[in-house]
Amino acid sequence: VQLQAFGGGLVQAGGSLTLSCTASVSIRSINLMGWYRQAPGRQREVVASISDVQTTNYAASVEGRFTISKDNADNTLYLQMNSLKPEDTAVYYCNAHIVTPFRVAYDYWGQGTLVTVSS
Repeated sequence: VQLQAFGGGLVQAGGSLTLSCTASVSIRSINLMGWYRQAPGRQREVVASISDVQTTNYAASVEGRFTISKDNADNTLYLQMNSLKPEDTAVYYCNAHIVTPFRVAYDYWGQGTLVTVSS
């Protein structure tokens, strides 16, 4: 599975960005897909996730501002980010978490896209 993330950039505080992540395989049945971020000097953290049945979860810091979604037809994962804050500045990574019928789990990562929010 190959993931490729797009959409990062420089935006002013209060602005919006949409990140995209295209997959090399069908994402329809991928157990869990998500967006993570890593700010300088900090550990990677989960931002949002979406299950194969469209159940979503968000980190408390982005709840109400970010929306995760996916288009199974285009094999693309999205992250709509509104009301951006300087503390949202980080490299954002998309992730695909796949559990096989034999209960073996695999994680695949995109290459990361930098989001910089200026104050």
